[in-house]
Amino acid sequence: MATTEHPPPSRLRTWMLQGLSDMGRSGGHTGPHAAPEAPHKGQPWYRVMCLTGVDYFSTLGYQPGIAALAAGLLSPVATIVLVMVTLAGALPVYRRVAEESPHGEGSISMLERLLSFWQGKLFVLTLLGFAATDFLITITLSAADASTHLVENPHLTSTLHDKQLLITLILVALLGAVFLKGFLEAIGVAVALVGVYLTLNVVVVVVGMWHVATAGHVITDWSSALTAEHGNVFAMVGVALLVFPKLALGLSGFETGVAVMPHVKGDDVDTEEQPRGRIRDTKKLLTTAALIMSVFLIATSFITTLLIPEKDFESGGPANGRALAYLAHEYLGNAFGTVYDVSTIAILWFAGASAMAGLLNLMPRYLPRYGMAPHWARAVRPMVIVFTLIGFLVTWIFDADVDAQGGAYATGVLVLISSAAIAVTIAARKAGQRGWTIGFAVISAVFLYVTVANVIERPDGVKIGACFIAGIILVSLLSRLARAFELRVTSVTLDAMAERFIRDMASRRIRFIANEPDQRDKAEYRDKIEQIRADNDMPEQEDFVFVEVTVTDPSEFESGLTVRGEVLHNRYRVLTLESSSVSNALAALLLHVRDRTGCVPHIYFEWTEGGPFANFLRFFLFGQGEVAPVTREVLREAEPDRARRPRVHTG
Repeated sequence: MATTEHPPPSRLRTWMLQGLSDMGRSGGHTGPHAAPEAPHKGQPWYRVMCLTGVDYFSTLGYQPGIAALAAGLLSPVATIVLVMVTLAGALPVYRRVAEESPHGEGSISMLERLLSFWQGKLFVLTLLGFAATDFLITITLSAADASTHLVENPHLTSTLHDKQLLITLILVALLGAVFLKGFLEAIGVAVALVGVYLTLNVVVVVVGMWHVATAGHVITDWSSALTAEHGNVFAMVGVALLVFPKLALGLSGFETGVAVMPHVKGDDVDTEEQPRGRIRDTKKLLTTAALIMSVFLIATSFITTLLIPEKDFESGGPANGRALAYLAHEYLGNAFGTVYDVSTIAILWFAGASAMAGLLNLMPRYLPRYGMAPHWARAVRPMVIVFTLIGFLVTWIFDADVDAQGGAYATGVLVLISSAAIAVTIAARKAGQRGWTIGFAVISAVFLYVTVANVIERPDGVKIGACFIAGIILVSLLSRLARAFELRVTSVTLDAMAERFIRDMASRRIRFIANEPDQRDKAEYRDKIEQIRADNDMPEQEDFVFVEVTVTDPSEFESGLTVRGEVLHNRYRVLTLESSSVSNALAALLLHVRDRTGCVPHIYFEWTEGGPFANFLRFFLFGQGEVAPVTREVLREAEPDRARRPRVHTG
């Protein structure tokens, strides 16, 4: 396709747009989580688990403290409820998601296939808003908790006191700088970080359990306080169920676990269509990560609740946002505690890197394909700047407070898990699996309840998510509007009959008539030719080929074009096309014919009745409207040379 030529870009523009490619097209995605170049190469599943583990396991840095604030003495009981929901709910859901989207598309892609036209696009944009909430709050919350560990370190607390906001902003800026330089996902680094971090947590948990066991009064005091406060076991479980939505941060990591699927090695006999080994090993990855996290969640909530005074969990307290680090310093000394702090800061910061990579992987997968992103949004560096600036804003709004961001983070996580549960329920129903359908429906109901309860309890999360959704939809529609006249047909293919028509016309002036098909009888084509000849004062010996475009899904932006030729009523030659936009299809066909024949084609229209604004809206939303001037505008943008531009005639 001919495209407009631009002057040579500046060095800054070249650097910013380096590696620019159409990441929305099939096979063209080059985001950080893109499939490896060799389609069946990859890493063993347990190494890839560490890549998602930097997000999932790093929540141990703040989850025990958040659980203690939310549930108090009931924190271990509420955490057991969380673990049960994880293993019996989220895990089966995402194991099914791995089966349904083995190339890392996730649950959003599964739901996208269920809806078409604009309602499908708006639904996906809404889910993308919550996904952006999840990933961006992961960046800011992880950076805020990393700065908490730094500020509260006994060796640094006097120097860095009251500088947590500044430190958090610096950490977010450093994360952006790494991606601007060029971020290559280092699974080896993730393996090292996760290995060291989990090992240190094992030491803290073992020492904490030993102190609980040797100080017998701790368990007695805790059980007595529980009984005095809640009365009996049933009351405790009931309260734990009520506070469970506040602990939803412990469910994070599953969506990332599916996103990194393309890196899982699988079997040598795997194909892109049937990567059974990759699916099997991804299920191992998800199951192992969930089991490891479940053990740590129960153990850490138990020891932190029993060994840390309740007032120390509160805002400004030494255990706020760093309960395990508090125990590391308290029972293993400041030297070990400092090592633990460094490890925690490193994995929290790398969790932000994983979230940034997830954003750069997710947005280009959808928005460019919808025409709902500016051209520069296909490049990594401009998007890194955008996400970093948004991270600054979120950090400033929440004042780098871990607890304050918990609601927004939990909302993003829960919406994605709920959408995944609904997607697999529908998939099981379509597959005729009655048992799985009922099971997944129950899981969906549970997660929807938790999501609604979390929104009611902490509405700030849905407010932040709504801001992201509104921003994404507004920017997307403005981008689609700005690119309305862009030539967006990726390829043109002619069948044998269409090729024959083009070759025949190449020996003389090529004339097309744009026709909106109605009855397609002999009278329709005869009357159309007579009208075009009368409107343009043309002699009868001129011959024409009709072009008819059928609009399929007008919400689609880019697509290939297949042209079929046929002879109707033994006389009239007709080219038929299917496209999301009549004008774009006609412009693409005209440019293709010009390039194939070396002749400038002519196309004839009749004016469409109606006001220009209403017709433009019809074109923008439904791919139709005032076809003639829009076709001419698409051609004008695509071909700057007037001498080579196909001619548009309107009578």
